[in-house]
Amino acid sequence: MTTTGRVSFVGAGPGAADLITLRGARRIAEADVVIWAPSAIDAECVREHARAGADLVDFSRVAQEEITDLYRRAAASRQTVVRLHAGDAATGGGVQEQHDLCVRLGLDVEVVPGVSVVAAAAAKIGREITSAEASSAVLISPESSELVREFAALQTTMAATVSGARVEQFAEKLREGGYADETPVVVAYKVSQADEVVVHTTVGELESVVKQHKLYRPALFLVGAAVKAPTRRVSTSATTSVDEPIRAARPTRWSRRAASRIATRTDEPIPAPTPAPAAAVSEPNPAWTAVEEIQQSVRRPAEEPAPKPKLTVVAAEMPKPSTVHASTSAQKKKPGSRKPHKRTAGN
Repeated sequence: MTTTGRVSFVGAGPGAADLITLRGARRIAEADVVIWAPSAIDAECVREHARAGADLVDFSRVAQEEITDLYRRAAASRQTVVRLHAGDAATGGGVQEQHDLCVRLGLDVEVVPGVSVVAAAAAKIGREITSAEASSAVLISPESSELVREFAALQTTMAATVSGARVEQFAEKLREGGYADETPVVVAYKVSQADEVVVHTTVGELESVVKQHKLYRPALFLVGAAVKAPTRRVSTSATTSVDEPIRAARPTRWSRRAASRIATRTDEPIPAPTPAPAAAVSEPNPAWTAVEEIQQSVRRPAEEPAPKPKLTVVAAEMPKPSTVHASTSAQKKKPGSRKPHKRTAGN
């Protein structure tokens, strides 16, 4: 039995509830406290995976000292805490500082990687941004945005998370680093979420596109020739005579061999396809079945289905460490159970 609490830094993926890993979903379902930012992570991700009794804390509306107090109480009360980060928690989001703080407090700490926003954006536009032709991608966080000029001089594919309100300075640094105005740029905002915005543009048109879509919050910018939109092949059927024969594909050695084998077996009956078992047709998606089993295994049994957790999270004053953390809900304390805790953030 563990003698301290546990803090898991979980990469929630780009935002969609079904783009989180199975391990990440399990950690959220186990958590007594879920620390997250509704502005960065889709509420459906928390609604889908968190249990009804979990405390939800909006870390963008509380001071760091209050988060530290929450970690201390988790260590003293042996609570499980999940801190959600958009994208991949292992590659950014200020995880290192929080990770080291929890280690100093004596907590068990783990980092659960997730689908990065860069990977989701690249998948959305159907481009391989780290191919040999594209060279290596350079990742830039908001804290290191002053290095844009130096990285731009490498003329590689760049992935930068920058506030839309600072796009004018960002575009200027791209030019100073050597990117021409015609360099392709993809602007990706809330990729995989219901209100996502993904736009192809260029360095020269970047500022006007951001203003047009009113993207003033942090967004992902993919810069470089690798993100150029693929050119669609235009049909020439309208200019081709209908009497002109269509040129057949040149047969290969393998196609000729296959044709000869088929010709020598024309008298053999073709076996009927074996019908699939009825159970296989109605079998649910195995990934989501695993998620559901994980959620049910860690949730407390109840006579009636537990209601979904409320997600209208607002800032609330954190109690002092010496104050007993009592529950504000109308639930009665069960014998032998742990004292319920006051929601750090509520309606």
